[in-house]
Amino acid sequence: MRRYELKDADWARLAPLLPGKAGDAGRSAADNRLFLNAVLWIARSGAPWRDLPERFGPWNSTYRRFRRWAQKGVWQRVFEAVQDPDLDWAMLDSTSVRAHQHAAGQKSSALAEALGRSRGGFTSKLHVVVDALGNPLRLRLTPGQQADCTVAADLLAGLAVGAVLADKAYDTDALVAGCAQTGAALVVPSKRSRRVARVLDRNLYADRNKVERFFNRLKQYRRLATRYEKTGASFLAFAHCAATLVWLL
Repeated sequence: MRRYELKDADWARLAPLLPGKAGDAGRSAADNRLFLNAVLWIARSGAPWRDLPERFGPWNSTYRRFRRWAQKGVWQRVFEAVQDPDLDWAMLDSTSVRAHQHAAGQKSSALAEALGRSRGGFTSKLHVVVDALGNPLRLRLTPGQQADCTVAADLLAGLAVGAVLADKAYDTDALVAGCAQTGAALVVPSKRSRRVARVLDRNLYADRNKVERFFNRLKQYRRLATRYEKTGASFLAFAHCAATLVWLL
């Protein structure tokens, strides 16, 4: 088995979830496993698509198929299908990803493609909610300057969790009200502006290191440590692909 390629056990779990398999409507895929290995090679190595090794076939065909799956939401559906979450509590956080100059397109499209300016320069921000074991449940992409708390409600929508853990950036009246409505305990340090500070369960709050460890695993994929994709859909597709592997490993 070559470096970055799927193990037999991982492929056995993923194969039934992919389009183009025997029995699906339309044309059957020539080799889904070879295609997935090609995408993983790009994601882990960070190399340009044109440098894809010849053993994976024509790079342009692989790239166009990757884009089709990204636009149709295939990568996200596979990511959601492999989940078996522990919802005793959930943790929110975000990480900034520096955008390479190759990610830049027309200025008018930057905001639509989740590219913005922050202290880190030209960046995107990847938001995540993970379960009690640190496994990812949902990913969202925004421009780098967007505040973390603005996507908290979207990340938590419909999740029946016992508690929500996050840092002080998420201490907003909206999140306090949302947790009160669902019955989830809010384990978030209070901002100094709060007249009455909440009592913080520090033992449980310490478990928030798991979301940081998830980001460390995610950024082992060099295509996610730096953003090279011009479109937000392609970058998020790589994130969903890597997050799927986090569930399998």
